[in-house]
Amino acid sequence: MKVLLKELKKWSAPATVLLSLYIPPGRPIADVLNNLRQEASISQNIKLKRTRDAVESAISAAIDRLTSIPKVPDNGLVLFCGENFETEEFKCYMFSPPEKVTVYFYRTDKFFHLEFLEDMVEENEVYGLIIVERDTATIGILRGTRIEELEEIEGYVPGKHMMGGQSQRRIDRIIEELYHDFLKEVGEKVNSYFLPYLEEKKLKGILVGGPGYAKNDFYEGDYMEYRLKKLVLEPLIDVGDQGEAGLREMVMKAKDLLKNQKYVEVENLLDEIKYHLAKDDGLVVYGKEEIKKAMDMGALDALIVHEDNEEDSLTKEAEKFGTKVYVINDEVPEAEWIKKTFGGSIGKLRFRIE
Repeated sequence: MKVLLKELKKWSAPATVLLSLYIPPGRPIADVLNNLRQEASISQNIKLKRTRDAVESAISAAIDRLTSIPKVPDNGLVLFCGENFETEEFKCYMFSPPEKVTVYFYRTDKFFHLEFLEDMVEENEVYGLIIVERDTATIGILRGTRIEELEEIEGYVPGKHMMGGQSQRRIDRIIEELYHDFLKEVGEKVNSYFLPYLEEKKLKGILVGGPGYAKNDFYEGDYMEYRLKKLVLEPLIDVGDQGEAGLREMVMKAKDLLKNQKYVEVENLLDEIKYHLAKDDGLVVYGKEEIKKAMDMGALDALIVHEDNEEDSLTKEAEKFGTKVYVINDEVPEAEWIKKTFGGSIGKLRFRIE
């Protein structure tokens, strides 16, 4: 599915000729065919011949494929048909997706409508990430092999002033109110970002970190919605940086709390690969032919493949041999290194081979 979506995203047209059709389970094929024939009739009114022919071809291809099946499968059907004007290539895909189609959707556009499928290929397990300082915070998520920074928040909380007497107490009170207001703002942002994942039952846990006491004040206070607070993983993490660097630091420091999480597994595997490369002990393999040979021998323990280099047949075959396969993108720090140095794929062997 990921490979197909990546291919379909490349398609575009100068006119609304690319057909996208989503059919939910239970919808009679005859009704859908009637709708498509009506659309074909309406397309006769398109003035530009090239556009009219392209739309008619897309609708005709969809009708041909739908007439070949007796009923809509349990998860529904999806069709993408159309001509790539740049290459003059015509394709029509019809398949039942991994999750149920919930809407009936038909449109011809300048691009294929993939938004309903993209959620299906997203990682279902999400971890919330929060770094809190006295006047700065970063909110992000960990999903699969990706860390995404959602927002960096800055507030104004001055340091302590030494004036003495009534003035000192008044200033301290104002500073504490500013500090409380900042933590409250962070909590409201956290709720707005994380509650939708909680409602979708995708949020598996939350990491809270920071360089000082602010992380404890944030966690112990009533700043997060109570259901989110229950998902905070302890202990809280000491983190020196904010932003994306801080999020990565926090995730790697929380390895023990995130066992079996893909990002952590990939980083651990990369550490192992670097170790074996440094030792030059023959337990690292790269290059398509060499990887295939190791896989056929049952020697390939784990494989990292960049999504630009992913071959569906290779990853499926590797999984049959009990090889763990990790598909990464450019958001993994070492992605560029894997692409440029090793051609986009690198593996660790169970044992050395000649």
